[in-house]
Amino acid sequence: MSNVFYQEKFQDRHNGPRARETQEMLAYLGVGTVDELIEQTVPSQIRLKQPMGVPVALSEKAYLAKVKQIADKNKVFKSYIGQGYNDVVVPGVIQRNVLENPGWYTQYTPYQAEISQGRLQALLNFQTVVSDLTGLEIANASLLDEATAAAEAMFMLYNARKNKSANVFLVTANIFPQTLDVLQTRAVPFGVEVRVADIRVDNLSDDVFAAFIQYPSADGTVNDYAAFTAAAQERDITTCVAADLMSLALLTPPGEWGADVVVGNTQRFGVPMGFGGPHAAYFATKASYKRNIPGRIIGVTSDASGNYALRMALQTREQHIRRDKASSNICTAQALLAIMASFYAVYHGPQGIKNIALRINDLAKLVDKAVQALGYKQLNESYFDTLRFEVGEQLSGLKSEALNNEVNFYYSDGVVGISIDEATSIEDVELIVRIFAKIKGKSIADIDFEDMVDHLGDSIPEELKRQTAYLTHPLFNDYHSESDMLRYIKSLEAKDLSLCHSMIPLGSCTMKLNATSEMVPLTWSEFGGLHPFAPADQTSGYMYLINELNEWLSKITGFAKMSFQPNSGAQGEYAGLMVIRAYHQSRGQGHRNICLIPASAHGTNPASASMAGMKVVVVKCDDAGNIDVEDLRAKAQQHAEHLNSFMVTYPSTHGVFEESIVEICEIIHANGGQVYMDGANMNAQVGLTSPGFIGADVCHLNLHKTFCIPHGGGGPGMGPIGVAAHLVPFLPSHEVVETSGPEGISAVSAAPFGSASILTISYAYIAMMGGEGLTDATKLAILNANYIKARLEQHYPVLYAGAKGRCGHEMILDCRSFKKVGIEVADIAKRLMDYGFHAPTVSFPVAGTLMVEPTESESKAELDRFCDALVAIRAEIAAVELGEVDQTNNLLKNAPHTADMVTADEWDKPYSRHTAIYPLAYVKANKFWPSVGRVNDSQGDRTLICSCPPIEAYAEA
Repeated sequence: MSNVFYQEKFQDRHNGPRARETQEMLAYLGVGTVDELIEQTVPSQIRLKQPMGVPVALSEKAYLAKVKQIADKNKVFKSYIGQGYNDVVVPGVIQRNVLENPGWYTQYTPYQAEISQGRLQALLNFQTVVSDLTGLEIANASLLDEATAAAEAMFMLYNARKNKSANVFLVTANIFPQTLDVLQTRAVPFGVEVRVADIRVDNLSDDVFAAFIQYPSADGTVNDYAAFTAAAQERDITTCVAADLMSLALLTPPGEWGADVVVGNTQRFGVPMGFGGPHAAYFATKASYKRNIPGRIIGVTSDASGNYALRMALQTREQHIRRDKASSNICTAQALLAIMASFYAVYHGPQGIKNIALRINDLAKLVDKAVQALGYKQLNESYFDTLRFEVGEQLSGLKSEALNNEVNFYYSDGVVGISIDEATSIEDVELIVRIFAKIKGKSIADIDFEDMVDHLGDSIPEELKRQTAYLTHPLFNDYHSESDMLRYIKSLEAKDLSLCHSMIPLGSCTMKLNATSEMVPLTWSEFGGLHPFAPADQTSGYMYLINELNEWLSKITGFAKMSFQPNSGAQGEYAGLMVIRAYHQSRGQGHRNICLIPASAHGTNPASASMAGMKVVVVKCDDAGNIDVEDLRAKAQQHAEHLNSFMVTYPSTHGVFEESIVEICEIIHANGGQVYMDGANMNAQVGLTSPGFIGADVCHLNLHKTFCIPHGGGGPGMGPIGVAAHLVPFLPSHEVVETSGPEGISAVSAAPFGSASILTISYAYIAMMGGEGLTDATKLAILNANYIKARLEQHYPVLYAGAKGRCGHEMILDCRSFKKVGIEVADIAKRLMDYGFHAPTVSFPVAGTLMVEPTESESKAELDRFCDALVAIRAEIAAVELGEVDQTNNLLKNAPHTADMVTADEWDKPYSRHTAIYPLAYVKANKFWPSVGRVNDSQGDRTLICSCPPIEAYAEA
């Protein structure tokens, strides 16, 4: 037959196993077909009876042509809207070598520090930038967005308040509307009153526990708050400031005038607007709050040889230990965007950042002078980048003229707001002035720009001008040529293991292929250059993509509609529970506040339930790891009057398709509750079953897992929620852009559609896989997992399996018996580095175990390489068990082995250097070297150093 109609399928590139490999794995498992394996794995009662209804797959070429047509529907006007989002100039060396580089965007969260030193250093740099510019001692490694960072600050200060009867969070009236929206959402379940008022000393009443200031204010004004914060401190009232980080190059940092917390967004540091995200928020605070600060912190420690090393400090202090008592459900960051922002600061350095800030301020002053010369009144006496011109009845005409010139201003009550940014040019200024001139019937020919430039004057009061230095560490002063910057970026990249090197077999985290074609449109200006509050007729491309993705994901999940506002999995959990809460309240059942959660659940589940104002009741699991149905039934009936919801992960956290899942949903519904399904394991459902078909009412999807958005070293992510028809009216709304009806809960994230620009990735994945390809991917994910299980279960006990002995898309290897000879699961994780692999998930959901998930993207050859490594490690453990080697001085206890260790003049180990670094033949051909030896975790927690220390000073210490 002729090949004239041959069309290459994207799924053949996405899926790892070739047809021959698939047959070999099936034979090893003793089954004839993939469908036979699926019948043994997925309970028949939850299997879909017909296809999902997702369109036929497009080729990569056809997809890129289609998405270009979609992108062209967006109109990229010059934006002066501001309100927390500004256009930027992304340095090409950072765009090409970080944002577009799989060596950076496919890394996993740096839980295995020894093979993560590059991104850890970049994130430490980020923390240093934030601490230096805000004037506070400690910063975390990023949060999701400015609004949710403000909410995290509110609760940290609420929990730490001295006056336990105080419940008012005093918020400036001059706040970004999206931030106020999120603050009000978070406050409701805890009975915190968000009181909007002027920031004046006489508003510091006894019921106030903290005050919130926008700096500069939402309207652009810059005010002196030193007296206010001093008065607040005298009353034991804390202060949180949301600050524009770029402005702090010129303005006195809030830490110097008494702020306890400073939050904000680092988007201005070289990250595109992207219709709202992803962007890295920041959170800085006083050292006294170092044990309370939410999110991840990168800290300095040393390795086994005493060398400088980095790690995630206090990395298990929250959800997995404290669960429903956790002060935050945050379990992710915006690592990739924080890394970009940190490199932006390194590339420009302190003087370069100051020059950019001065240029923004000077251009704003030039616009101010020129437009006032036309007869308009400018309302802001002091400002950094934002002006407000009084135009009265001329607003409509001015808006029309601006749109005719493809310019967006911010409009409110006869006032035009203009926020100048890094991308603004002198030609842009002339166009702005020309627009204002035309409305007055004047010409800009009468304006002497050169004279104005020579006499700009000041827009920042002397007492608010920054006097202190920042970014003084040598690394911010050494890499300003592109050659130097490129080599610095590459030097850090080389220290990190990513999907470029090998499979990352993390259970519950689905580290699958992030295909190049999926990533290409991400950096197109038509997607990256849009402000999230741009007029609707300029965003039709985005809305087309979002609506079609909504339709596809609704069909895949079996739900009526999705909301894309939640920008992480934990945020999706919270949003879903708040939707359920609103539903119960609408029916006069607001008293329902009991959330049942299995003992095996991820730690964010109980934390999210607590944040949504619920009381957590734990449901037992049986010896097989399944939910104890009778315990669930008893507790559902016991709490029937107050039952709000049940949170369940499916397949279970143990990697098993529980046979009783339909019955579980029916029990909850019979007792008046709603079923919340955690979508972490959706990779095992797509095309075979669905949350809606099973009986769930709401489910969040980790688009950064099942739907191919890269992990980026620990973020970005997206956690949209799908809901059944009865919950649709309660999906999240937004103060600025309509996203829901009048019954919708208030916003859960800053941007209306979360991190909208990365939705292009999931859209691409579904479009190019099609319904058939998505289903085949799920089947192969289950095949790959069962193949690994079959290969390893004779060496490591596999804890849980389904009724017919099969696992889902992941399995748990039990390593607890090795403790009797002193071998911990962490030792296996470190030794795997010597074999060139990242460890599986360590000690979750069961302590002392490894949870393995291979995904569908890995070939049989790669699976075998990984299995060979674990089999060889098991033999190394056996040598310890047999007493052939010492329990404290062996290959596992000394792992990982670095180049420095094996090239040292002396070698005192009871095994050869060759065995240490080349344990199997394949390792020698493609060796990945950990850049540091085993890090000292306890030292890093005891002495919390969270910004760049001078290397000499650290060595001396």
